[in-house]
Amino acid sequence: MPEIKVGLHAMPTDDFRQAATELILSDQVDVLECTFDAHWQLAENKISDYQYPDWYQSLIQVYSDENSLLGHAILLSILSAKTSARQLCWLEKLERECIERNYLHVSEHFGFFEADGFIDGAPLPVPYTKDAVMIGRAMLKKMAQSSNKDVGLENLALAFSKTEAQEQGAFLNDLLDKPNNFLLLDLHNIFCQIANFNLNAKDHLSLYPLHKVREIHLSGGSYSKSWSGKRDAIRRDTHDGPVPAEVFDLLDLALTLCPNLEFVILERLGNTMDGEDDFAQFRADYKRMYDLARGK
Repeated sequence: MPEIKVGLHAMPTDDFRQAATELILSDQVDVLECTFDAHWQLAENKISDYQYPDWYQSLIQVYSDENSLLGHAILLSILSAKTSARQLCWLEKLERECIERNYLHVSEHFGFFEADGFIDGAPLPVPYTKDAVMIGRAMLKKMAQSSNKDVGLENLALAFSKTEAQEQGAFLNDLLDKPNNFLLLDLHNIFCQIANFNLNAKDHLSLYPLHKVREIHLSGGSYSKSWSGKRDAIRRDTHDGPVPAEVFDLLDLALTLCPNLEFVILERLGNTMDGEDDFAQFRADYKRMYDLARGK
């Protein structure tokens, strides 16, 4: 198996720049991943007026030029029941994006969020049905046609029941049915399901199509109150803290179970690090991830 490439999910914020510069300048970051659609204005003939910092745009361009850039998306809503005008606009923008930048592949999230009251929220799961699989496959095909790239899906942290959590791997396997499809395995999302439904780590991980895993994400998160008011009841994928030890344990396990793995990426939400202690922790998390992925 080729050497796994290790990298960062780039954020256009000053805390990411301060934390990551040392790693990038020391040639420890093989690849960068960026969320290319985060500030798209999804309406016909409307161009976003959001301007990324010059340093961020230059950094992304360097990795694009070096054939070391991964594209990640958050706004398509793969499992929406109907294809909307907003989604068609997204697909048009994706085509232009993949002409302008050289992405090795592009990925989106399992689930949906395009519905009244949910459009600005995180993706939500849908029931595992034949119709849902057909909808997801059709949208993945459109995404592949627009991007002219291999396309993947990231597993979701949220599930409304233990059964739904345990079915997500089979659901993803059915969705990712083409040779140009792959699974982006987010290990903190797996940890959320394990923590929230008291699951066995190895047994739960084995429910996913691990032979389709091309990329892995690591991140931190947090606990929040349940609807009943109980504290520390729900583990959430908030990307706002250090990587838990349990997620590193999952990486150690996944490295032995994912034969086609190519990339391992550290994520941390922008504006969640405050000072040198946080920057040092971010770099320590990256070094631990890097050493595990490289077998050191």
